Amino acid sequence: MFERLPVLAAALWWGSLSAIGFMAVPMLFAHLGNPTMAGNMAAKLFAAQTWISVGCCLALLILSKRRHAEKIEDWAQSGLMLVIGGMLLALLVQYGVSPRIVARQDLKLWHSVGSIMYVLQWLCAAMLLWKLSKRQNH
Repeated sequence: MFERLPVLAAALWWGSLSAIGFMAVPMLFAHLGNPTMAGNMAAKLFAAQTWISVGCCLALLILSKRRHAEKIEDWAQSGLMLVIGGMLLALLVQYGVSPRIVARQDLKLWHSVGSIMYVLQWLCAAMLLWKLSKRQNH
């Protein structure tokens, strides 16, 4: 059972990023009609997504080493960089980029930077999920 928990955490991380960033937020802009209202709601969804990402990444960090084990789990040997990178990207977008977008400060630049960082976080989660979900030959 323990071996499945990292897969579950990575799946929740990747799935939530996919649902919010590639479905919910585009639908807001397509159906609300008012870009300001859509933008404000999108900011709230992305803030909630940040905490889902942080929670999943913290769970993955905890799961990377069993209690009383001498070394970290096999998946964590190369996967921890994806976890730490993804968590840092989430926090940088939330606290570095999002306030500038909400303040409408150089909107095109900061929206582009935030989008690139979000996609990079999504790639970290996808790569980790791919790594964790591959079948082990025993």
